[in-house]
Amino acid sequence: MLRLPAIKCKKGMRKDPNDPISFLCAWLALVPQALCIVYATLIWSSREAEVALMFAGQLGCEAVNFILKRIIKEERPPKIQITGKGYGMPSSHAQFVAFWAVSLTLFLLVRHRPSAKTHRFRRRDNGGGAGVVKGNGQWVTAADVERYAHRPWSMLERAAASLVALVLAGLVAWSRVYLCYHTGKQVMVGSLAGALTAVAWFVITAVARQVGLLAWAVDQPVARWFRVRDLVVGEDLCQAGWEKWEDQVFAAEQAKKK
Repeated sequence: MLRLPAIKCKKGMRKDPNDPISFLCAWLALVPQALCIVYATLIWSSREAEVALMFAGQLGCEAVNFILKRIIKEERPPKIQITGKGYGMPSSHAQFVAFWAVSLTLFLLVRHRPSAKTHRFRRRDNGGGAGVVKGNGQWVTAADVERYAHRPWSMLERAAASLVALVLAGLVAWSRVYLCYHTGKQVMVGSLAGALTAVAWFVITAVARQVGLLAWAVDQPVARWFRVRDLVVGEDLCQAGWEKWEDQVFAAEQAKKK
């Protein structure tokens, strides 16, 4: 059976400015708020359906936590003093970051399939900025101009990013025990609930894609008005933006020659 290491909570430790670990843990407690800002920023800037769906699942995970706490009704550790409000089982912080980390991992390793073969660029030299095209105006592959291009992440790189997310989630969960806001059992149950909710939501969204429900939704007038799209699953957004920029620069250079 997996057990968290026993951590002693000292009275007033959370307010001790000389304890660097508690100071770090206090910052880790802000990770969910930071992720909400990231969600909102990405949704507004990219208009990606996948990001919006992940955030919707995140809100659903919070609702699950709200219900579980009121069903289980387990109090927080007795040494929490007056700073911890509400029930402690399961930990909402642990559940939040577990959902985010597992959802991101499932997206990067299972759903996200960008193809490097579709990334094509026109070559530009480093001299006066004139456009250079390989073979009488033909497109050249990303392999030919790799030093000018952003390539999609490899599976190894996506696995590394997933590992970082999972480690961060683990640190946030551990910090709740260190600061005495939760017991080890409470954060473990929270992490498990978040992970299971993420898997369930991933399956639901996969079915929605398969039956065409998502395609129907993004084609509705409201979604079209907000320019909602579903590209990130099969396309690297940085790559797509780079390609459009290269097209514009190339067109401008060609126009100057006329």
